[in-house]
Amino acid sequence: MGFTEVNIFGVYVAPISLMIVAAWLVLIALRRVADHVGLLRYVWHPALFVLAIYMIVLSCIVLIVAR
Repeated sequence: MGFTEVNIFGVYVAPISLMIVAAWLVLIALRRVADHVGLLRYVWHPALFVLAIYMIVLSCIVLIVAR
């Protein structure tokens, strides 16, 4: 994919916006698994934990695409 603009229905979109959406979708799945397992009960600040996981997932996606 690279870091060039993506044409979506005639609108050029920055590639980071697509990566943000992809990371958000992955985060939704991970959060459901964490809720099902009960992991968020043992975390001091669940919202901060979810934000940190989101940043990790987004960073991994950016690093994979940059390779």
